[in-house]
Order: sequence, then structure tokens, then C-alpha cells
Amino acid sequence: MSAAAATWIAADWGTTHLRVWAMSSSGSVLAAATSDDGMGSLTRDGYAAALDRLTAGWPRVPVIACGMVGSRQGWAEAAYATVPCRPLADNLTPAGDRTHIIPGLKQTDPADVMRGEETQIAGFLSLNPGWDGVICLPGTHTKWVHVSADEVVSFQTVMTGDLFAAITGHTVLRHSTGAGWDDAGFLQGIDDAISRPERLAARLFSLRAEGLLNALPDAVARARLSGLLIGAELAATKPYWLGQQIAVIGAGTLALLYVTALGAQSAPATQVNADRATLAGLTAAWRRWKDKT
Repeated sequence: MSAAAATWIAADWGTTHLRVWAMSSSGSVLAAATSDDGMGSLTRDGYAAALDRLTAGWPRVPVIACGMVGSRQGWAEAAYATVPCRPLADNLTPAGDRTHIIPGLKQTDPADVMRGEETQIAGFLSLNPGWDGVICLPGTHTKWVHVSADEVVSFQTVMTGDLFAAITGHTVLRHSTGAGWDDAGFLQGIDDAISRPERLAARLFSLRAEGLLNALPDAVARARLSGLLIGAELAATKPYWLGQQIAVIGAGTLALLYVTALGAQSAPATQVNADRATLAGLTAAWRRWKDKT
């Protein structure tokens, strides 16, 4: 089958990229395309053209979109649904002549928000009916989400990815955390941060000092830095994951680091393919929207 048979289009529209899939009515992927037309590079009047460019030659069918396209700076602001609630809101926000945007979620106390992750959560739950526990979604801003009875009960965002990028790119540690990786160094960082999280700032500078005085390899320093930051995150989010069933939604190395870090704390976690969860969530939203139209 080809895109010509598509009955709808799934779109994951983030800050830096737009990803689309031509979908059959049964939820099968017929074709896929990606562009750099993310929210951060578009003005409000540029979204329709960006979508049309990427889907040129595909049928002009309804589009179900998630992500930053629904932010205040996006195509059309999709108001947050308030937790506790199901991850997919009852109503989608229209944009243009054929696009419908999935709202994000908000938590009033302590204040927190998410956009895009709610779709992955919904997709994971559709693939795992009746699942209760904690879902971790690693990224620049990692989400820890408590799910029960098919609802998002609460969640917490941690800026670990931002911190790692800022420290390795804009502090003295940029001279000590070059390329490479060391698994033992990562686990040492995890142990150090979990045991004494209040000493994080001091342990960070010791990476630089060890490089100068003891020739600590950059690969070890980089891995230990990652371990220190993720370990501090685990210490801060321990009330979420301790004693819970845990799923980590994400592809590749970053998600695996979280699985490894949790395993080192005797908290086994299952790694889940992020694209599969996203598509399952968009498909669930499409079916609900179609049933209402």
C-alpha cells in the first residue's frame, strides 16, 4: 500500500522537527516523512504551508497532531487538561482546515506542564491495558508520571538534559567532558549522587580537579557527570518510582541509561519504543475524534 490510500495523517510536531505518517483506517503506517519545520522555526501563518510541503502528493485528509504545535507559540493553542485525568482530552483543538491538535496536560500544585508526552502515555496504555505504575519519559526535560486506572494522577518534570548540555557546553567542565563513555564511571556517578545528593555541586567540580591532578580520562568524566545528574534526579523523584512498576518510554542510549540507573537501585524498568507509543497514542486520538464526527 502507498500514501495514496491514507485516510488520515498522524503528526508529531515538536520544537525542532515535524514528523508525519500517512495512516490507514486500521492504524497501519503507509508512508512517513520528516522535516526541520519545527515550532521554533515557524510563525503562526507558516504551519499550514509547512504541513502541505511535507505531505505533498498525499491525500488531503484529516491530520491528528501532538506536541508543541499546540503551544502558545504554536499554530493554535490547545488548552491544557488538568490532572488527574485521562491522558487524551475529550476535545481536540482545530487548526487550519484539516488539523486537530491534542491538548497537553497541566498540574496546578506543584505547577507543571507537558505537551506531546500525554500522547505517548496514551499510546502506552492502549498497548498495555490495565497497567498501573510510573512512566518515565527521558529527554531534555524528563517527565515522571504516575498512572493509575488509565488516568494520569500526577507528574514531575526534571531538567536533567538541559543541565547536562549547559554544564558540558558552558562551564569549566567543557574542558574535561569530551567524547567517549565509561560504564563504570556512569554507575559511580549514580551511586555518589544517590548516597549524598546534597553534595552534587561539589562533586561536579571534582571532575575538573581529577582531570588536572590525576589525568581522569574525558570519557570517564563525561559518564560520571551523566551519572551524577541522573542520580540526583532519581533521588529527587524517589517517591515516584520506589516500589512501583516502571516503564521508560524512549529510544536509544538515553532511555537505556535510565533503565540502567534504575536497575542499579533494584528498581527494574521496561524500555518502550517511543515511536510505537506515539503512533499508538495518535491512533487512539484519531479513533475517538472519528467516533465523534
